[in-house]
Amino acid sequence: MMPASLRPWYLPLGLSLLVTLLALGGSELATQLRFDRAALGQGQWWRLFSAHLVHLGGSHTALNVAGLALIWGLVGGAFDERQWLGIMAGLMLGISLGLWLFNPQLGWYVGLSGVLHGMLAAGALAQLRRGERQAMVLLLLVGAKLVWEQLSGPLPGSEATAGGAVIVDAHLYGGIIGLLPGALLRPATPASAT
Repeated sequence: MMPASLRPWYLPLGLSLLVTLLALGGSELATQLRFDRAALGQGQWWRLFSAHLVHLGGSHTALNVAGLALIWGLVGGAFDERQWLGIMAGLMLGISLGLWLFNPQLGWYVGLSGVLHGMLAAGALAQLRRGERQAMVLLLLVGAKLVWEQLSGPLPGSEATAGGAVIVDAHLYGGIIGLLPGALLRPATPASAT
C-alpha cells in the first residue's frame, strides 16, 4: 500500500507505470497501438487513445514521463483526479482527430507530449482563474513554445533526444484543446485537489 502522502500523485504514477510497461513491449507493440492512418481507416479506433501511451523508444518514454512529473508538480492541483482523467481522455481524442483532419500526410504518430502540452495549458488557465497570477507565466511560456514550433520547427535537440521526428502540430492541438477545460471546468480548491 502506498503512503497517503503519495495520494496526489496516484494518477501520474499510474500513467507513468502504464507508459513504461508499454515501452517494455517494444516497437512491435507500439506499432499495434500507434496512431496509424490506414489502420484507423479500417476501424481500429482505439488507436485514437492508445497512440499517446506508446513511444519511439526508451529516451522518448523517459522524456515524456519526466515531463508528466514536472507538469503534475506545477499544475496537478488545478483539477481533481476525475477531472484530470476526463481532460486527458479528451486531449487524446482531440489531438488524434486534429492529426486525422488537419495532417492528412501524417501516416503514424506516437507519444504523450501533445497531451502534456494540453495538461499544462488546462492546469495553468485553471490556476489563473482561481487567482494564481504566476500561472500567467506558464501560459505565456507554453504559448511562446507553440509559436516557436510552428514558425521554426521542433526545439533544437528535441528530435535527437526523442529518437525521431517531433510532430509539433500534436503539441499545438494539445495546447489549444487544453484551453477548453481550463476555461470551462471548475478548478479544484487547493484542499480538494487530487
